[in-house]
Amino acid sequence: MAEPRKKGLISHGVAAQNRKARFDYKINETYEAGIVLVGPEVKSLRAGRATLTEAWAGERDGEMWIFNLYIPEWQAGSVVAKFEPRRPRKLLLHKKQAETLAGAVSREGATLVPLDIHFNDRGVAKITLGLAEGKSKADKRQAIAERDWKRDKARVMRDRG
Repeated sequence: MAEPRKKGLISHGVAAQNRKARFDYKINETYEAGIVLVGPEVKSLRAGRATLTEAWAGERDGEMWIFNLYIPEWQAGSVVAKFEPRRPRKLLLHKKQAETLAGAVSREGATLVPLDIHFNDRGVAKITLGLAEGKSKADKRQAIAERDWKRDKARVMRDRG
């Protein structure tokens, strides 16, 4: 018999999202990667407590890592299973993908931005990375203007009937 689901925990779906990334960057391509975590980090992710806003991915020693990803300590964890909340975490990518991303970042001046952390159907934590270029202030202002126009247009259409 299946174990009942604990209240407030995410078994599959989005655990953390970087919503500001799509505003600050133009996302050219997305990649899905595994992430190396310890037990209490997974529990903290399932509770939806991670923060991606300041995180970035890059190459170190020929491997891809994610830096400055904040996963708070699991409060119910034992003393033995403590971990550093902002430690670098290794990303699991195919070798060809890692080489492609590292080359794009170094050659084109692109940035690897984490877009979200989610759990797949098997319950494995995955991270979606975006190969991105920074937007200028003018592009950001235009995006704000378009968003406001769409909102106003929807409001007018709704009021008309």
